[in-house]
Amino acid sequence: MHAPLEGLLAALDLTDTGARTSEDIFTGPSQWMPQGRVFGGQVLAQSLVAAMRTVPDERHVHSMHGYFLRPGDINHPITFSVDRIHDGRSFSTRRTQAYQNGVPILSMIASFQDDDEGLEHHLEMPADLPDPESLPTTADTLGHIDHDFARAWANDRPFDMRHVPSSIYLTVDGEHTSKQMIWMKTFEPIPDDPDLHRAALAYVSDYSIMEPVMRRHGLAWATPGLKVASLDHAMWWHRFGRVDEWMLYVQDSPSAQGGRGLSTGSIYSREGLLLATVAQEGMVRVPKPRD
Repeated sequence: MHAPLEGLLAALDLTDTGARTSEDIFTGPSQWMPQGRVFGGQVLAQSLVAAMRTVPDERHVHSMHGYFLRPGDINHPITFSVDRIHDGRSFSTRRTQAYQNGVPILSMIASFQDDDEGLEHHLEMPADLPDPESLPTTADTLGHIDHDFARAWANDRPFDMRHVPSSIYLTVDGEHTSKQMIWMKTFEPIPDDPDLHRAALAYVSDYSIMEPVMRRHGLAWATPGLKVASLDHAMWWHRFGRVDEWMLYVQDSPSAQGGRGLSTGSIYSREGLLLATVAQEGMVRVPKPRD
């Protein structure tokens, strides 16, 4: 199996410590990242897995709202405490706090629901797009660059991500628009557990969600002095989809102000089903030009 994919599965395989206060306690490892900070998508997905461990199997996550409180340290494991806030006839609500060194780095509330019937509609997926197989991979773009971030993004991510129309890793080509799309999937198949696929979808949703803000202002990831950090993350799961099959992430940024930018995203299956909706606000700080 692709080594980064093994790392993802290991990170999501939390350990039940057996400890109990008024909450359920789990622990999980931190994945290596070149800047030494835990990837936000990792701690989001792990917090979700911890909450999933405390609800009945027939109830599945439909929404999650999380706040990033402090940067995590990749050199230390993470402890997750789950508060079983409420169990109703159809819904369950859980709060997960992720801790390192005794202080929270993420606070998340998630809601779970029994499968139910009801009204059905969703926005249609954009049409007339290039097939993912025809687009360059991240490794095609960054694989030749001798830099920690370039090597990590080219070789150490568990997901294959292909931008439409082009990536903003090194430059922002074409129109400076707030819209972009990304085809994405894991490099190899993962186990059939539906909750694992839901958690992995939360993981990958955090990789590129701030890029529409940057694209709108012509900022590539390689911009010297650029600082981007996630502040919060919300996600709604509408329909089940496998993350080891191609999905289209349609992204837009409605606003940027005050050193913050807001992005939204819609994730579709290749067949056009709307799987999930994402929203995130992040800090975006651009170095001031020197006089």
